[in-house]
Amino acid sequence: MKKLLFAIIAVIFSSCVGGYSFTGASISPDCKTFFVDQFINRSSMVNPMLAPELTHALTTKISSGTNLQSVDDNADISFKGTIVSYYITPVSIQGDDKASKNRLTISIKVVCVNKKDKKMNFEQTFSRFKDYDSGLSLSDVEEALMKQINEELVEDIFNKAFVNW
Repeated sequence: MKKLLFAIIAVIFSSCVGGYSFTGASISPDCKTFFVDQFINRSSMVNPMLAPELTHALTTKISSGTNLQSVDDNADISFKGTIVSYYITPVSIQGDDKASKNRLTISIKVVCVNKKDKKMNFEQTFSRFKDYDSGLSLSDVEEALMKQINEELVEDIFNKAFVNW
Protein backbone atom coordinates (compact mmCIF):
# COMPACT_ATOMS: atom_id res chain seq x y z
CA MET A 1 0.00 0.00 0.00
CA LYS A 2 2.84 2.42 0.89
CA LYS A 3 4.56 1.66 -2.42
CA LEU A 4 1.36 2.41 -4.34
CA LEU A 5 0.86 5.69 -2.51
CA PHE A 6 4.48 6.67 -3.17
CA ALA A 7 4.11 5.78 -6.87
CA ILE A 8 0.97 7.93 -7.18
CA ILE A 9 2.66 10.91 -5.52
CA ALA A 10 5.73 10.49 -7.76
CA VAL A 11 3.54 10.49 -10.88
CA ILE A 12 1.68 13.61 -9.75
CA PHE A 13 4.88 15.55 -9.07
CA SER A 14 6.61 14.38 -12.24
CA SER A 15 3.66 15.58 -14.33
CA CYS A 16 4.21 19.08 -12.96
CA VAL A 17 7.82 19.40 -14.15
CA GLY A 18 8.44 22.75 -15.82
CA GLY A 19 5.33 24.43 -14.44
CA TYR A 20 5.99 24.38 -10.71
CA SER A 21 8.93 24.70 -8.40
CA PHE A 22 9.28 24.16 -4.68
CA THR A 23 9.86 27.92 -4.26
CA GLY A 24 6.19 28.40 -5.11
CA ALA A 25 6.92 29.79 -8.57
CA SER A 26 4.35 28.88 -11.18
CA ILE A 27 5.73 29.50 -14.66
CA SER A 28 4.52 28.39 -18.05
CA PRO A 29 6.75 25.64 -19.46
CA ASP A 30 7.02 27.79 -22.62
CA CYS A 31 9.03 30.39 -20.69
CA LYS A 32 12.75 29.69 -20.74
CA THR A 33 14.48 33.07 -20.35
CA PHE A 34 14.28 36.34 -18.42
CA PHE A 35 15.92 39.75 -18.45
CA VAL A 36 16.11 42.43 -15.74
CA ASP A 37 16.91 45.83 -17.19
CA GLN A 38 19.05 48.13 -15.03
CA PHE A 39 16.78 50.02 -12.61
CA ILE A 40 16.65 53.77 -13.22
CA ASN A 41 16.70 56.19 -10.30
CA ARG A 42 14.19 59.04 -10.70
CA SER A 43 13.92 59.84 -6.99
CA SER A 44 14.74 63.34 -5.79
CA MET A 45 16.99 61.81 -3.09
CA VAL A 46 19.44 59.46 -4.80
CA ASN A 47 21.47 56.67 -3.26
CA PRO A 48 23.88 55.67 -6.06
CA MET A 49 24.00 52.02 -4.91
CA LEU A 50 20.24 51.46 -4.86
CA ALA A 51 19.61 50.93 -8.60
CA PRO A 52 22.44 48.44 -9.22
CA GLU A 53 21.69 46.56 -5.99
CA LEU A 54 17.98 46.23 -6.84
CA THR A 55 18.82 45.03 -10.34
CA HIS A 56 21.29 42.46 -9.02
CA ALA A 57 18.97 41.28 -6.23
CA LEU A 58 16.02 40.74 -8.60
CA THR A 59 18.22 38.90 -11.12
CA THR A 60 19.61 36.67 -8.36
CA LYS A 61 16.15 35.94 -6.93
CA ILE A 62 14.74 34.92 -10.32
CA SER A 63 17.82 32.80 -11.13
CA SER A 64 17.67 30.97 -7.80
CA GLY A 65 13.89 30.73 -7.54
CA THR A 66 13.06 29.54 -11.05
CA ASN A 67 14.50 27.46 -13.88
CA LEU A 68 14.63 30.52 -16.14
CA GLN A 69 17.94 31.49 -17.75
CA SER A 70 19.12 35.10 -17.67
CA VAL A 71 19.69 36.59 -21.14
CA ASP A 72 20.55 40.03 -22.46
CA ASP A 73 18.11 40.18 -25.36
CA ASN A 74 14.73 38.90 -26.49
CA ALA A 75 13.74 37.28 -23.17
CA ASP A 76 10.44 35.50 -22.61
CA ILE A 77 9.89 37.55 -19.44
CA SER A 78 11.43 40.98 -18.94
CA PHE A 79 11.46 43.46 -16.08
CA LYS A 80 12.03 47.20 -16.17
CA GLY A 81 12.14 49.21 -12.97
CA THR A 82 12.22 52.83 -11.89
CA ILE A 83 12.97 54.07 -8.38
CA VAL A 84 10.29 56.71 -7.93
CA SER A 85 10.94 57.74 -4.33
CA TYR A 86 13.55 57.39 -1.61
CA TYR A 87 12.84 59.53 1.42
CA ILE A 88 13.04 59.94 5.19
CA THR A 89 10.08 60.94 7.36
CA PRO A 90 9.81 61.38 11.13
CA VAL A 91 7.56 58.93 12.97
CA SER A 92 6.74 58.31 16.65
CA ILE A 93 6.59 61.98 17.61
CA GLN A 94 7.20 62.51 21.34
CA GLY A 95 5.73 65.13 23.64
CA ASP A 96 8.53 67.59 22.88
CA ASP A 97 7.71 67.49 19.15
CA LYS A 98 10.79 65.43 18.40
CA ALA A 99 10.64 62.15 16.56
CA SER A 100 11.95 59.11 18.39
CA LYS A 101 12.08 57.24 15.10
CA ASN A 102 12.65 58.07 11.45
CA ARG A 103 11.41 56.05 8.50
CA LEU A 104 13.26 55.28 5.27
CA THR A 105 10.76 54.57 2.48
CA ILE A 106 11.62 53.28 -0.99
CA SER A 107 9.06 53.05 -3.80
CA ILE A 108 9.70 51.47 -7.19
CA LYS A 109 7.60 51.12 -10.31
CA VAL A 110 8.05 47.83 -12.13
CA VAL A 111 6.88 46.79 -15.58
CA CYS A 112 6.86 43.07 -16.30
CA VAL A 113 6.28 41.80 -19.84
CA ASN A 114 5.66 38.10 -20.32
CA LYS A 115 5.76 37.30 -24.05
CA LYS A 116 4.39 33.79 -23.55
CA ASP A 117 1.48 34.65 -21.26
CA LYS A 118 0.13 38.21 -21.67
CA LYS A 119 -2.18 37.73 -18.64
CA MET A 120 0.92 37.79 -16.46
CA ASN A 121 2.01 41.27 -17.64
CA PHE A 122 1.84 43.99 -15.03
CA GLU A 123 2.83 47.54 -14.20
CA GLN A 124 2.81 48.21 -10.47
CA THR A 125 4.38 50.41 -7.84
CA PHE A 126 5.84 48.62 -4.82
CA SER A 127 6.72 50.43 -1.62
CA ARG A 128 8.45 49.30 1.57
CA PHE A 129 9.88 51.07 4.61
CA LYS A 130 11.98 50.52 7.70
CA ASP A 131 12.08 52.60 10.88
CA TYR A 132 15.24 53.51 12.76
CA ASP A 133 16.14 55.37 15.94
CA SER A 134 16.25 59.13 15.32
CA GLY A 135 19.40 59.35 17.46
CA LEU A 136 21.26 57.67 14.59
CA SER A 137 22.20 59.42 11.40
CA LEU A 138 20.97 58.00 8.11
CA SER A 139 24.56 57.25 7.08
CA ASP A 140 24.89 55.01 10.17
CA VAL A 141 21.97 52.76 9.18
CA GLU A 142 21.33 53.38 5.49
CA GLU A 143 23.20 50.39 4.07
CA ALA A 144 21.51 47.87 6.38
CA LEU A 145 18.05 49.41 5.95
CA MET A 146 18.40 49.55 2.18
CA LYS A 147 19.40 45.87 2.10
CA GLN A 148 16.34 44.87 4.16
CA ILE A 149 13.97 46.99 2.08
CA ASN A 150 15.48 45.66 -1.18
CA GLU A 151 14.90 42.08 -0.04
CA GLU A 152 11.23 42.83 0.66
CA LEU A 153 10.74 44.69 -2.63
CA VAL A 154 12.37 41.88 -4.62
CA GLU A 155 10.17 39.33 -2.84
CA ASP A 156 7.09 41.43 -3.72
CA ILE A 157 8.08 41.61 -7.40
CA PHE A 158 8.90 37.89 -7.55
CA ASN A 159 5.57 36.96 -5.95
CA LYS A 160 3.62 39.23 -8.31
CA ALA A 161 5.40 37.81 -11.37
CA PHE A 162 5.67 34.13 -10.50
CA VAL A 163 3.62 33.05 -7.49
CA ASN A 164 -0.08 32.55 -8.13
CA TRP A 165 -1.43 32.09 -4.61
